[in-house]
Amino acid sequence: MARADLVVASRQVVTPQGLVPAAIVVRDGTITAVGDYGAAPDARVRLDAGDAVVLPGLVDTHVHVNEPGRTEWEGFETATRAAAAGGVTTIVDMPLNSVPVTTTVGALEAKARAAARRAMVDYDFWGGVVPGNLDELGGLVDAGVRGFKCFLAPSGIAEFPHVTAADLRPVMARLAKLGAVLLVHAELQGPIAQAARARPPAAAGGREARRYEQYLASRPPEAEGEAIDLVLSLCQDTGCRVHIVHLSAAATLEGIGAARRAGAPVTVETCPHYLTFAAEDIPDGATAFKCAPPIRERANRERLWAGLAYGVIDFVASDHSPAPPALKCLDSGDFTRAWGGIASLELSLAATWTAASARGHTVGDLARWLAAGPASLARLERRKGRIAPGYDADLVVWDADASWAVDPARLHQRHPVTPYAGMRLRGLVRQTYVRGICVYDGGTFPSRATGMWVGGTRRA
Repeated sequence: MARADLVVASRQVVTPQGLVPAAIVVRDGTITAVGDYGAAPDARVRLDAGDAVVLPGLVDTHVHVNEPGRTEWEGFETATRAAAAGGVTTIVDMPLNSVPVTTTVGALEAKARAAARRAMVDYDFWGGVVPGNLDELGGLVDAGVRGFKCFLAPSGIAEFPHVTAADLRPVMARLAKLGAVLLVHAELQGPIAQAARARPPAAAGGREARRYEQYLASRPPEAEGEAIDLVLSLCQDTGCRVHIVHLSAAATLEGIGAARRAGAPVTVETCPHYLTFAAEDIPDGATAFKCAPPIRERANRERLWAGLAYGVIDFVASDHSPAPPALKCLDSGDFTRAWGGIASLELSLAATWTAASARGHTVGDLARWLAAGPASLARLERRKGRIAPGYDADLVVWDADASWAVDPARLHQRHPVTPYAGMRLRGLVRQTYVRGICVYDGGTFPSRATGMWVGGTRRA
């Protein structure tokens, strides 16, 4: 038998069968065997990780890279370095905030050109649904997008307008025929406008504009609830597969669970920041915490954890949405003007594990929430998200017990802005492998940019 390219052995390998001692055998970028810990074949490269956990490479299906057009916010080079350092081996890029937005085949091709030869990890793309691009959807599916994203309230980007119920019905009927999933930013403008009438928005630059409580009240949970009710109704009418992104309002979980029991093809994600932070603890003026939907109260957070534990929430994705410090209004602390987005691609694994382990969850849960679940959404479940023969050799060697403090200056994202600054997190990535190639090793990036467009043919 030919010598293997790589063997990674550990006493703690997270497999579909559980946490076991094993040796992972890799040839030509693919796992060919998961064998006994002490009986692996010869290999060109061999790593004995000892007691370190070996996880399947994480799949993050909610990443805003912003290149081309807004590369000064984040680009493929910096985003995928952050991904590799955080154990993420595949990202799926959102159709905004780049220019052009990914709502046409030509825009998708521009995205693919931007990623080529810059990405440290594998990547794929979502298309976008905006008013008027119904006829583009079939071509985008043929070109390789994994599904489509839409907003039900203004996105904050003029190039990506939101859709109405009247827009959604024909779109969802078309996507059902195409077999494509619709990802929904589920907030409706009506409850947001009603909240503004009940409690007028703070004047920009004033004292009230710095109050987190004011911002939280401006995006009420009813905005999510009514949006999700609308989408679930259309889902049942059209048969379109639907995925709710970045769920923050736990009050919606009961309705989602009932729709799923009735046969609606709906899945749900939440994000590390909703599982970590609580509104009561966010200081006024701390605009690094601003995101939409907002981080809600502590009791809501615990209900999200219950939804994740019981499977109503399917998985966790970062919603990595970076912006330059000036757009986050860090100096003024003005929530009315600050860009709403949290950059956490590199921190998702540690942040989720810190909170999950404190609640008694296991590394097996972690692998399901951060690897297998998102891989299934993106139709990569036969290739990504598991340590098993036939899968890509995407592996993370990880010290589950290491504790470390977040230093924004040491993060690999383009801008050192994060609400996790100074926080102690648990779990440290030692090495990351993408298709058997070591792309991150203890703070260094030993290989060239080797990321591949999983749904296409371009290799970086």
